[in-house]
Amino acid sequence: MAILLTKTTKVVIQGITGREGSMRAKFMRRLGTNVVAGVTPGRGGEEVDGIPVYNTIKDAVKKQGLFDVTVTFIPGTGLKEAIFEALDSDIKWAVMPVERVPLYDILEMVAYGKRKGAMLLGPGSIGINSPGIGALGWLGGSVEFSNKHFVPGHVGVISRSGGQSGTLPYVIARAGLGVSTVIHVGTEPVTGMSFADILPLFQEDPETDAVAIFGEMGGSHEEEAAQLVKSGRFTKPIIIYVSGAWAPAGMKFSHASAIVERGSGSTQDKITRLRDAGIIVVDNPNEIPQRLLELKKQGKLRVK
Repeated sequence: MAILLTKTTKVVIQGITGREGSMRAKFMRRLGTNVVAGVTPGRGGEEVDGIPVYNTIKDAVKKQGLFDVTVTFIPGTGLKEAIFEALDSDIKWAVMPVERVPLYDILEMVAYGKRKGAMLLGPGSIGINSPGIGALGWLGGSVEFSNKHFVPGHVGVISRSGGQSGTLPYVIARAGLGVSTVIHVGTEPVTGMSFADILPLFQEDPETDAVAIFGEMGGSHEEEAAQLVKSGRFTKPIIIYVSGAWAPAGMKFSHASAIVERGSGSTQDKITRLRDAGIIVVDNPNEIPQRLLELKKQGKLRVK
């Protein structure tokens, strides 16, 4: 079982006729994703890989009914308008593989999403991949790589790094294990869904036995995860690597979201809080599959 995405999840792609939108639409469909429609203003009546294109979300809803999720391949400056259009059409989940989004636009989108009871993944998220079910965005890179290295199993994966979102499933598969769902939270200074939003979904999933996380310095994702575990709201094993231990306070590292502020966000602060919560912290991401195999020996992680 996967979280968030099933074979019947109805997907609409905003910006489907662009270079990225059309290429990623084909990728998602080849992995089994139920892409029902696309939207590009002024391009209604066309098709992309057999997917009908509409001028607006409302037009698409009239023809296809309500959608479960939208994936947005929209330039950063136009993302807010697209997300508002989707939320106003009763779409309750948006995956936003878009970077360079104005900060105030992100804040408005996140606030509006909360008022609408919707989930926003990103901005700056390369998406979600559930092996054997499908993908939203381009997590997995190519159909060939995804089918070979994203092996179905019982480890949930969350990453703050787009690249490491693919590396973790790869090393987990090489250890003879598999993943239930892989999620990249995004790279912008503010994102919609956090670790603390995603972990409860894995807690409820009977097919996820443990979670592997690639964390980064800056922000509060890791501290919120630690608090969630300390509160007893997440009880499954977590193995986490937090990058950026060498970076001094105030330095921007890798992504806009990875900025250490005085008194919070440093790798060492995160590690201290994570370990205090009983979470397994490793010094190298290559140790993650080793620790997962230890959980397997302890009977805490299934192989099949």
